[in-house]
Amino acid sequence: MVTFLSGGTGTPKLLDGAAAAFSPEETTVVANTGDDIELGGLFVSPDVDTLLFQGGGVLDRETWWGIDGDTHRTNTALADIAAAAGLPEGPQYLPEDKQTAGREIANWRRFSGTPEFMTIGDRDRAVHITRTSLLDQGQTLSEATDRLADAFGLEVDLLPMSDDAVASLIHTDDGLMHFQEYWVAHRGEPSVETVEFRGSSTAEPAPGVLEALEDTVVVGPSNPVTSIGPMLTLPGVPETLSQTTVVAVSPFLGDDAFSGPAGDLMAAVDAEPGTEGLATAYPFADAFVIDENDDTAFECPTVRTDIRIDSPDDAARVSRAVADAIDLVT
Repeated sequence: MVTFLSGGTGTPKLLDGAAAAFSPEETTVVANTGDDIELGGLFVSPDVDTLLFQGGGVLDRETWWGIDGDTHRTNTALADIAAAAGLPEGPQYLPEDKQTAGREIANWRRFSGTPEFMTIGDRDRAVHITRTSLLDQGQTLSEATDRLADAFGLEVDLLPMSDDAVASLIHTDDGLMHFQEYWVAHRGEPSVETVEFRGSSTAEPAPGVLEALEDTVVVGPSNPVTSIGPMLTLPGVPETLSQTTVVAVSPFLGDDAFSGPAGDLMAAVDAEPGTEGLATAYPFADAFVIDENDDTAFECPTVRTDIRIDSPDDAARVSRAVADAIDLVT
């Protein structure tokens, strides 16, 4: 049995070839939910959705989010109506007293839908409507995710990290922003001062998460701060990881991140912005998989390969390197 920690696009890309080394039926994926938001009354779980769409064979692999070939008529119409009505552009938070009212799972991440600052396709929107309806019927996020995973025919077990609200908030020189606001609306341009995982101190891991972390764990090549970091703040998670076998795959080529703002965010949390900083981000790791041209030295076993993943064959190569790393420490 093996459990992958997943967020953003890095770990999903690795999962494209994970079956070369790990049986899907014996694989669990724990997904980051710190990036989740409520937008226009709909609960959006981007990192969960990427895994749903990937497992269902409908993921847009050009962007690694959304559904391939999706239309965006509703999104466009919302923008047109907002412009015609003279409504302000950009992300619009609902009033402060609305942030923690109503659906608790949306606390600290509730945005107006007029207009939408994220492009959401029409079929994609149907998933959010379904999830939101299940939550409003009283189901937990875990239960709603399980229903959606069955609908998309996933072979792996997919667990959200928590059924409670955890919001990844970025403190910048332009003010406090949710990660989606910082990265999608502002394209990661504001200077980052620090990162906050609001709600994590009172959140609990979702049912099955701590049990899954007792198996061998693979930390995929996702952003260590906002894709993996929220999971590590949950009670019991660091302690469990320190007692199990953990292999971490680098999301860096030396000092350069494959994608996203990982370098800036690592620096903001006082970690070296590059492969070297993984020792700080993942002190529980028993082994690392890094690029064959990366000369970073760790005190624990290290497997080197070409870690760039542009195809399922690339993902299979890196997955086999992960299996080799596991063999070294078990």
